[in-house]
Amino acid sequence: MNLEENKKNAIAFYKMAYEGNPTKAVALYVGEEYIQHNPMVGNGPQAFIDYFDRMQEEFPVKTINFVRAISEGDLVALHTHQVWPDNDEYITMDFFRFSEDGKIVEHWDSIQQIPKEALNSNKMY
Repeated sequence: MNLEENKKNAIAFYKMAYEGNPTKAVALYVGEEYIQHNPMVGNGPQAFIDYFDRMQEEFPVKTINFVRAISEGDLVALHTHQVWPDNDEYITMDFFRFSEDGKIVEHWDSIQQIPKEALNSNKMY
């Protein structure tokens, strides 16, 4: 496994899908199977494409910043800061499992909305 290549590919995959081209992202980076653990998205590449196509249609203006990327073994973890319409901000922690041939085959995530007020001045990202 090439840890640096997997990190680079996980970021490229997520960014491409998030910015409105999930079909190309799947073609370039996803293996034949795609196991999804996010309960809002079905299993398989087509369910992923459908979800991100819908997000692009409903929310065409949004940004993503990749704060951290960590790779170990066949996993890559991404920490992102996302800004959606009306300055609605989220933090995500995404985990991607890669196959031996360097394709993404499984995904887990945790998403948290950034509150408007906090009890400390530390950023969540």
